[in-house]
Amino acid sequence: MTKIKICGTTNYKDAMNAVNLGADYLGFNFYKQSPRYIKEQNAKIIIEKLPQKTKKVGIFVNEDISKIKRTVNFCNIDVIQLSGEENPQFIMDLKKALPNKVIKSFRVKKISGIKNINKYKTDYVMLDSFKKGLYGGTGTAFDWRLAKNADKKRLFLSGGLNSLNVKLAIHEIKPYAVDVCSSIEHYPGKKDFEKMKEFIEAAK
Repeated sequence: MTKIKICGTTNYKDAMNAVNLGADYLGFNFYKQSPRYIKEQNAKIIIEKLPQKTKKVGIFVNEDISKIKRTVNFCNIDVIQLSGEENPQFIMDLKKALPNKVIKSFRVKKISGIKNINKYKTDYVMLDSFKKGLYGGTGTAFDWRLAKNADKKRLFLSGGLNSLNVKLAIHEIKPYAVDVCSSIEHYPGKKDFEKMKEFIEAAK
């Protein structure tokens, strides 16, 4: 069964609603320019109250390894998501510094944007939509056909997914997981319970 990642978690109520509805991963965005940015202390308080089975993902954008390490250890993050321009050498250095699983996110415009994916020795890859100046949370979909040649066993599919198209996306691409953010929000950082429920039910 396809896993579900709810991204942009900023408060305990939304986090527990996601858990109770069946989310497998919760994303906490530590990129300060994001409208869904959460302070480390606030993330730690939420994470301490969550069940162990729910994987907590820390999202970082072009951050240095020492800062990632401090945040991961302080907040008890399970999975590291890199959503910037991190290169393969950075991934190798990060994997030496921390035992956590790593997702590398790629913003897709055309097939050339994903041709070098195999150079990145990560546990998972995420394919997301490209929008200048934004690292995730674009609310727009990319051409899913570009994802068909990706390794499905480690693929997080993202970008413009909602309750109306996620079932088709799963059927066509068969990703390991789907990632959702803006389509289940009242506004950036605040989830809409009904939209989140509809999305998770459609994805299951």
